[in-house]
Amino acid sequence: MTNNKNPNLTFVVLFFVSLACFPWLSGNFGIDLMSKIMIYAILALSLELIVGGAGLVCFGQAAFFGIGAYVAVRASSDTEAASLVWLLPAAVLASGVYAFVVGSLSLRTKGAYFIMVTLAFAQMAYFVVHDTPLGGGSDGIYLNIKPVLGDLINLDSPTSMYFFTLACLFLVFVFLAVLLRSRFGRALAGIRVNEQRMLATGFSTYNYKLAAFTLSGAIAGLAGFLFAVKDGFVNPEMMSWHLSGAVLVMIILGGLGHLRGALVGAFAFALLQEFFKSEAVFGEFAKHWHLGLGLTIIATVALLPNGLISLPGQLRTRLIGAQSDDSGLSDLTITKGKS
Repeated sequence: MTNNKNPNLTFVVLFFVSLACFPWLSGNFGIDLMSKIMIYAILALSLELIVGGAGLVCFGQAAFFGIGAYVAVRASSDTEAASLVWLLPAAVLASGVYAFVVGSLSLRTKGAYFIMVTLAFAQMAYFVVHDTPLGGGSDGIYLNIKPVLGDLINLDSPTSMYFFTLACLFLVFVFLAVLLRSRFGRALAGIRVNEQRMLATGFSTYNYKLAAFTLSGAIAGLAGFLFAVKDGFVNPEMMSWHLSGAVLVMIILGGLGHLRGALVGAFAFALLQEFFKSEAVFGEFAKHWHLGLGLTIIATVALLPNGLISLPGQLRTRLIGAQSDDSGLSDLTITKGKS
């Protein structure tokens, strides 16, 4: 059992060390791209908490993401830089409060009804920012001056933004890893497997699910805040159901039920998207990048139903199986020779 844990820890350490070294190996384009992917990874981790942790398939994660982004822009000033000390918590809190409201109502339903209710709330938030001056309409709004933390952190620098995003990703990952191994996380796992049994043993499953849903929304708000600060611009499309669907694909692609899967899935999805969009590789076909991405995802899920994180284990199993077959043939040859 102990040997099974070591590869996971090794992967996590190598993953974050590689990200920490990346800026010294890449230019500004690579730094900006990797910052965006890390933001999507935080968003994927937020969804993994409720889908993989509690078995709640939410189709409105983009709403919490967008609220965090819009709060970051609307609460900022056009004349002086806002402080991270209050602006970041404000964005996270706003998303968490909206998630609490949505969860308190949607969690009274189950299955497909739960999915539809979360989607309905997300679409309502989308149309509020799309059709009213609050969100700047379809044109979106700009963040003219990026927040700072005294002289220590200035997010106007791409490198500073990169390392700040990396720190947030690491802290979110560690926090969720500890949380899912706690009594709270074990209760969520029990609810996912058999909610009726958890009710019978005295657990308030509704409260547990609502707490997880609210926390998931708050983490998605953190990702939205980072996205708004990185690009200095937000528009309603970042709250559309397309993004909610894409994030769900990320965690399935990487490996549902594992935090590592959310990381791998987010990076794989975003890098594949950039690859199929490349005109240098695909020429005019690059404008049909959705087709190439879709076929690749279908093939990956068909060949690796447990996600990309299961690939090393499958390769190891096949290698051991091949060695066993070779050993069996050798033994057969030796036996025939002796007889």
